[in-house]
Amino acid sequence: MIESQLIQFRFDPFLKLINQYFATVFTSKIKIYIMELNIPNQLTILRILLTPVFVFLFVHESPDLKLYATIIFLIASFTDWYDGYIARRFNMVSRWGQYMDPLADKILVSSALFVFAYTDYVYWWMIIIIVFRDIVITFLRSFALSMGRPIITSNLAKWKTFTQMVFIFAILLYINIPGIPDILIANNPLPWRMWTTIFLFIVTVITALSGILYFINNWSHLIELWHRITKKIWLN
Repeated sequence: MIESQLIQFRFDPFLKLINQYFATVFTSKIKIYIMELNIPNQLTILRILLTPVFVFLFVHESPDLKLYATIIFLIASFTDWYDGYIARRFNMVSRWGQYMDPLADKILVSSALFVFAYTDYVYWWMIIIIVFRDIVITFLRSFALSMGRPIITSNLAKWKTFTQMVFIFAILLYINIPGIPDILIANNPLPWRMWTTIFLFIVTVITALSGILYFINNWSHLIELWHRITKKIWLN
C-alpha cells in the first residue's frame, strides 16, 4: 500500500505535466478550429451541404421538385458570392477558406453538369472534359497553396466560370417555364442544333483552352509536383 502510494507520488508531477500538455494542445486546436469556422467558411460548408439536396430534387421528374432544385441552386450560388464578399469586407480570409471555397464551387457546378447529363439534357463527353479539367486544376491549385506559391489565373479562366454559370442558370430557368419546347436529347431528331448543345460546346472549348493556358502559366508548379512525385516513388 505504501509502495503504491510512493509510486503514485513520484509519477504525479509527470502525469500532471502530460495532462497539462494535452489540455493545452487540445484547447489550441479548438481555438484554431473556431477561428477558421467563421461566417464565410460556414457559408462554404452550407454550399457543399446544399449540393446533394439539389441533385436529389432535380433527378425527379416532378416539375415542382425541379423548381425546388432551382431555388436550392440559386441559394447555394448566392452563398458563393456572399462568403467572398464578407471575407474581403471584414478581413476574414483564411487558409481553410482559400482551399475549400473553390472546391465547394467545383462540387456545386460539377454536380449540376453531371445531373444535366444524367437526365439527358446534354452530352456526357462534354461534361467529362469540363469536370476533368476542373479536378486537375483544383488539385494543382491546392498543391501550389500548400507550397505558399501564387497561382496565375488568366482572363479566359474567368470567362470559363462565367459561361458555366450562365449555362447552368439558363437550363434551370428554361425547364421551369411551362409550355416551352422540350430540350431532352432523346426527344429531338437534331440535338446538335439545339441551343443547349451549341452553348455547352462553346463552354467546353473555353474550359479546355483555359486549362491549357493554366498549365502554361503555372508550368513551374507542374515541374515541382512532378519532381516530388518521382522522388517519392524512387524512395519507396
